[in-house]
Amino acid sequence: MGEKLTMGLLFGEATGIGSELVIKALQKAEIKNHATWVLIGDERVYRQGEAVTGLSVEYTKIKSMADVKPEEDRVWFIDLGNLNPETYELGKLSIDSGRVTGETLKYAMDLAKAGDLDGIVYAPLNKEALHRGGHHFEDEIHYFASLLDCEKGFGEINVMDDLWVTRVTSHVPISKVSSLVTKQRVQEVINFAHENMTTAGVENPKIVVSALNPHAGEGGMIGREEIDEIIPAVKAAQAEGINVSGPFPADTLFLRRDKEPFNCLVGMYHDQAQTGMKLLGFYRGVTVSGGLPVVLTTPAHGTAFDIAGKGKADSGAMEAAMKLAVRLVTGRKQRSELAK
Repeated sequence: MGEKLTMGLLFGEATGIGSELVIKALQKAEIKNHATWVLIGDERVYRQGEAVTGLSVEYTKIKSMADVKPEEDRVWFIDLGNLNPETYELGKLSIDSGRVTGETLKYAMDLAKAGDLDGIVYAPLNKEALHRGGHHFEDEIHYFASLLDCEKGFGEINVMDDLWVTRVTSHVPISKVSSLVTKQRVQEVINFAHENMTTAGVENPKIVVSALNPHAGEGGMIGREEIDEIIPAVKAAQAEGINVSGPFPADTLFLRRDKEPFNCLVGMYHDQAQTGMKLLGFYRGVTVSGGLPVVLTTPAHGTAFDIAGKGKADSGAMEAAMKLAVRLVTGRKQRSELAK
C-alpha cells in the first residue's frame, strides 16, 4: 500500500459505546497497523473506555498534528479536554455530550481540510444528542457537508463484507418518498454507487435497483413510479455503460444474491434496504458518507445505550469501518495519481 495513511479516530457519542469500540478495535494488530491512527477527543472519555473494557492502548499525547511522526509505529492522541465524564451518565442522552461530539467532529474535519488527516473514522453518533447540543441538521452527513461546503452529490452508503447498499431517499417521512423518486434522482444514485465502488477497487460492480411499490408495481396496477421514473433511470445508466438492472420487488431482492450475485443494492427508502442488510450482519456493517471530499466511515449500528458501560459491545463493525476508510482513501489517492 506504500506510505501509511494518517487517519483520525473519534469516540463518537461519549454516553454510548464509542470509547469501548475504539479500544477493542485497536487491540487487533492488523487494525492498529493498518494506518497511523490519531485519537481525537477527551482523554477522560478514553479512560472511561479503559475502565469498561479492562483494556488499554499505548499512545503518545501530542499538542498538534505537527507532532505526528508517521514513520513511527504508534498511536497518537490529541487530548481536547472538552468533556468531563462526571457531567454525563453512560447510557443516557446528554446535551453537553452531543454539543461536544459535534465540535470534535468539526475539529477533525478542519484537520482533514488542511491536509493533516487522510480520512476520519468515528464511533456511533446520536442524532438527537447532536441536535439538542446545537447542531441542527437533518443528519450527520448534512452536518459534514456543511462543514465541507458541499451542497450536492453526497449520500450515505452502507457496506457489509462485499455488499454495498445505498438509497434514493434517506431520513425523510414515508409520506414524502414517492414524490422524491424521480428519474433524475434514481440515475444520480446509480452513478453515485458506481463511482464509490470503483474508487474502492470494485471492478465493473453489478448494481441492482429496487422497486418502490409491491411486486414492482404490477405493470402500473399498484403505482406507476417503476414505469415513469425508475425504469427510465436504469436504462439511462445502462446506456452510460454501468452494469445495472432492475427494478426488482424489494421483498425478494436479498434472496436474489444466492442465484444472481450482485455487488450493490439501490433502494428507494431507508428501511427498505437497511432492514435486510442489518439482518444479514448487524455487527459487520459500515456506514460511508460518500460523495464528500473527505472519507468518513462509522459502524452502521447505533450508540447502544442499553449496553453502554457493560463491556459487551462487539467491535466488529468498528474494525470494518477502519479497514474500509483506509481502502477508500487509498483508492482515491491511486485515482488521483493516474489522473496526473
